[in-house]
Amino acid sequence: MSSLSQLEPRPVKSSSNTQDDIVYEHIFDAILEQRLAPGTKLSEEALGEIFGVSRTIIRRALLRLSHEQVVSIRPNRGAVVAAPSVDEARQIFAARRVVELAVIELAVKNATPESLQRIRAMVQEEQDAFARGDRGSGIRLSGEFHLELAHMANNTPLLNFQRSVVSQTSLIIAQYEVGHQAHCSFNEHEALLQAIESGDPKQAVAMMKEHLDHIEGKLNLDNEAASTDLHVVFSGVVKKKPGRSR
Repeated sequence: MSSLSQLEPRPVKSSSNTQDDIVYEHIFDAILEQRLAPGTKLSEEALGEIFGVSRTIIRRALLRLSHEQVVSIRPNRGAVVAAPSVDEARQIFAARRVVELAVIELAVKNATPESLQRIRAMVQEEQDAFARGDRGSGIRLSGEFHLELAHMANNTPLLNFQRSVVSQTSLIIAQYEVGHQAHCSFNEHEALLQAIESGDPKQAVAMMKEHLDHIEGKLNLDNEAASTDLHVVFSGVVKKKPGRSR
């Protein structure tokens, strides 16, 4: 797994983002890029020190992540990055298949030249990341490709569910992937875009089924990954820490 000291964090989407939003995005990115391993303890004190914010802000960000089921909050024991069991992993993949097939069908219906251009640029970024050996960024962009498809589908409930299952899938891959392959091939992503452009929902759905088969086929649901350290993961995130606030 890559250290954040070697990666640039995703740019803040808006200057109106609150400190809660910024902390949430950094932790979400670290999970999506597999820099935070399943089972990692998310100490409020350590995260508050890392980001230079109050524990109240950290607590709100962790609660938001728990709603997406990528963080588990245990009574009187604190928060940890979720570590799906083998049975849970299979259930999550089954749920992802349902939502992905609905998303791709709607994406065919609602795609615009602008949305296709935007997502194709993302696929190129993904390819460039893997080509330069930046696996963490490549994994994040792979996940964001699927989130962008949900944006293209123009269905907010599906987008929210997609965000949760994509990040949970990243946790599963961190635990169970065989070797260090890219779990979402950018070649397959490009083929999916071509299917969307063709306007044929049956073709697009068939290709998405095949794509998800390839992702799941790279997993060995017997092995588990080691955990990591919060200070290492976030060592390069906040160069100038904001003042503490509540």
